[in-house]
Amino acid sequence: MRHVVLFHSVYGLRPAVRAAADRLRAAGHQVSTPDLYGVPATDTVEEGFALLDKIGQEAVLDRARAALRDLPPETVLAGFSMGAGVAGALLAERPAAAGLLLLHGTGGAPDAVAPGLPVQLHLAGPDPYDAPDEVDEWQQAMTDAGADLTVFSYPGMGHLFTDPDLAEYSPDATAAVWPRVLAFLAAG
Repeated sequence: MRHVVLFHSVYGLRPAVRAAADRLRAAGHQVSTPDLYGVPATDTVEEGFALLDKIGQEAVLDRARAALRDLPPETVLAGFSMGAGVAGALLAERPAAAGLLLLHGTGGAPDAVAPGLPVQLHLAGPDPYDAPDEVDEWQQAMTDAGADLTVFSYPGMGHLFTDPDLAEYSPDATAAVWPRVLAFLAAG
């Protein structure tokens, strides 16, 4: 099976991220869920952004790099929202990554894509943090760069619709996400 590193959202390392990791482990994958903040998760998105500002994006990326240090080069980079951005930002440093799994946010620059790189995106439609025209541009650029890209849109959902502790949680949309994720990880 796969090695997967799963980066958390701006809220921090919440129970939903741990539950997602447990779901992937139950399917046979080895999953790491690094705490990029080093402090308890926040309760609101505003607190999360304030915490990110206090810690700093570079410190978050340095912690993500440290979490990857002992993982195999072909580890799948994955993340929720901000964590999707972190996974994408590290793609250039991990050219042998077996895939890029993006939940609730885009990530990855086209110039970091190895031809044929499997990329899967799950995004609310529309998402308040990823404008539709920006997603379209990102999708075209990733495809043009050679990514094997699959995008799943979940119309009418809130941003982090897979987190049962948030008001935007959707059990139906969440139930659609996980079989697609497991199929993505099982391929290849």
